[in-house]
Amino acid sequence: MKIVVGLGNPGREYAATRHNVGFDLVDQLAARLGWIGKPEQFDTQARTKFHGLALDGTISLASGGSDKLLLVKPMTYMNLSGRTVLAAMSFYQLTPADVLVVLDDIALPSGKIRIRPGGSSGGHNGLKDIEQVLGTSQYPRLRIGVDAPPPRVPQKDYVLGKFTPDQRSRIDPALGRAAGAVVTWIDKGIEMAMSQFNAEEKTKE
Repeated sequence: MKIVVGLGNPGREYAATRHNVGFDLVDQLAARLGWIGKPEQFDTQARTKFHGLALDGTISLASGGSDKLLLVKPMTYMNLSGRTVLAAMSFYQLTPADVLVVLDDIALPSGKIRIRPGGSSGGHNGLKDIEQVLGTSQYPRLRIGVDAPPPRVPQKDYVLGKFTPDQRSRIDPALGRAAGAVVTWIDKGIEMAMSQFNAEEKTKE
């Protein structure tokens, strides 16, 4: 059993903002797996569970066999994301290594992705709360770059703003790569996902 938690804020006013790119990845992944017809259908078809919206099912693995997967969007607002992670993890009796958190990252250029087995919060409120609730920073995370704020633009205003058309043109393909990284993590583990997708990003640079 694996859990993928996409971070974001509930409510129409936050939809498609930079801070909600974790939600976008969950939508894309559910559609890619055939659990929903279109990404925008996730919220209407998901169940209210673990302080969030959740869809679960079975994923067929390229290496053979299958695995159970839970996709979740916390509905607690970003700074209380740990509630959802802990509730889901406790229910299925999993360890932090079985949970992949997807989030936005202003330290990465728009459209770049990085998957890691652990690390610091980097000032991200969602990660800070998860780390505090779990008592560890050692849980997998997939960061999706959204660019740094322009000069004199407050970080909060920037991450809660919409992508520019140029950024959107890079984010959309990045979500496809990120979905591939998630599937590889489930199938072959974090090291293989890092080797394949982090190296792919470096090659493009």
